[in-house]
Amino acid sequence: MIEITRRKFVGTLMAATALSSAGKAFAATGPRKRPNVITVVLDDVGYSDIGCYGSEIRTPNMDRLAEGGLRFVHFDTKAVCASTRAAFLTGRNSHTINMPDVPDIAAALPPAQTKGLFSIPRNARNIAEVLGADGYETWALGKWHLIPNAELDEHGGRSNWPLQRGFKYFYGFPRGWTDQYNPTLVEGNDYIHPELPEDYHLSADLADKAIGLIGKHRESGSSAPFYLNLAFGAAHAPIQVPREYSKPYDEVYAKGWDAIREQRHKRMLAMGVIPEDTKLTPRSDEDRAWADLSDAEKTVFARYMAVYAGFLEHCDQQLGRVLDFLEAQGLAEDTLIVLFSDNGAASEAGQTGNFDQLYRPSAIPVEEQLRRIDDIGTPRTQAEYPRPWALAGDTPLRRYKLWPYSGGTRTPMIVRWPGHVDNPGGVRRQYVDCIDIAPTVIAAAGARFEPVIDGVAQIPVAGRSFLPMLTDASAEGRKVQYFELRGNRAITDGRWRAVTTHDCDQPSFANDEWQLFDLDTDFSEAANLAAKEPKRLKAMQALWQSEWDKYGNGPLTAPGSMLCKFTRGLPI
Repeated sequence: MIEITRRKFVGTLMAATALSSAGKAFAATGPRKRPNVITVVLDDVGYSDIGCYGSEIRTPNMDRLAEGGLRFVHFDTKAVCASTRAAFLTGRNSHTINMPDVPDIAAALPPAQTKGLFSIPRNARNIAEVLGADGYETWALGKWHLIPNAELDEHGGRSNWPLQRGFKYFYGFPRGWTDQYNPTLVEGNDYIHPELPEDYHLSADLADKAIGLIGKHRESGSSAPFYLNLAFGAAHAPIQVPREYSKPYDEVYAKGWDAIREQRHKRMLAMGVIPEDTKLTPRSDEDRAWADLSDAEKTVFARYMAVYAGFLEHCDQQLGRVLDFLEAQGLAEDTLIVLFSDNGAASEAGQTGNFDQLYRPSAIPVEEQLRRIDDIGTPRTQAEYPRPWALAGDTPLRRYKLWPYSGGTRTPMIVRWPGHVDNPGGVRRQYVDCIDIAPTVIAAAGARFEPVIDGVAQIPVAGRSFLPMLTDASAEGRKVQYFELRGNRAITDGRWRAVTTHDCDQPSFANDEWQLFDLDTDFSEAANLAAKEPKRLKAMQALWQSEWDKYGNGPLTAPGSMLCKFTRGLPI
């Protein structure tokens, strides 16, 4: 049975146009032989959390990817994990392919709103399906999170699992997060329950699997290239890492989130990551000032961030092991690597963080947390840092994960492809969206998204290859891209970006207030120009509607009040 999208059109002509652009990009910069491809997907890592983007967190291996490749500093996601992952793998907008949000929310919405959602249509091929058909080995490791709730049962359906979506091997976890010391593990199509060693950590396990797969493939003598999607659980909550990794950061974060934001902002300016006139956006009114915390809160909340930093550094070390193995095997020069985060820094834990369980207000008083402070980062806690640390993670941007501002959507992206970058270590400022990754990878491999397969029209690819940017710093970037998540919306058109957040208690969108930003002069969205540019704002709103009509999945529907308030950090 053929699955089709909920959109009203297929439009093979649009697909052919997008594919033609990808083909031209390949013709201009294509390799003599097909590269291996690795996409490294980080989770909830903020715009400024990586060392080469201005962080104090030690990430030498991500930094070395940047030194040999390029940092993209205006790369946008869908502000939430599953939507971004579906979009990057398929090259289509998340609404078009039935992944407007995370599958987990289905239980919180009326059945009428979720009918047909969270199952990617079969006529939306992903990277693995295209490359697998072209002779690539295809492997998925780590987080998947593209499975409707009905298929998560141990004996449920498997039509949306990796092996049914183009990957020949899968080892990882099916939901949005898992315990790093005692994860829910799947191999192939089956849950597995191995006995884990005392020093087990999921990030290291995933690196071991990656090295094993590449090594076995190498030993087989196969000439086929491989595609590996390496999706770490880091640094999504629960933030868990051995104390040896977090301890060096204790003093660093004792100064608090406001000081860290200011230091990162200065460092990013000095590094040239952000334009020299970029302002540091003010802390949100709902987010507490570090100076207003009690001594106990300062001590506990600093430890949360120290554990997060150690978690990310530990992940970086595991990535380094994979990179070292590629070099030792003589594969580094023939491998295209794209590393990015799936959304801005995590905002869900509110002003006090989570200590004992995720996505629930902490039931343990801060004084008790202080007594148990050494439990943070261990299997004894399910911890997530307080939301103001997310604001620091997204320095200098406004807001964080789940929000339509750039703090929710903009993340780091590093691309390394030896021999195909004209100025290694450089920065690219062109606008790129996560839907552009799949067309880029496919073009680099010399393959293509076919507009029709076995007589079935494929959903048009909305992304476009950014391969020309690797060799041409002046190559044209994306101009227009819409955004929607839980009723919050945004639209980018060249230098202009319009944003609105939806009032949680209003069923209608008519009274939502829109803001307007000029990204050429205001990279961080610090100055709202809506009052000065009413005609332009009106045109931007019309453009948003036009793009939604192309790519959305029906009439815009208000999220439930509980879900909306959870997103906004309001009392539920």
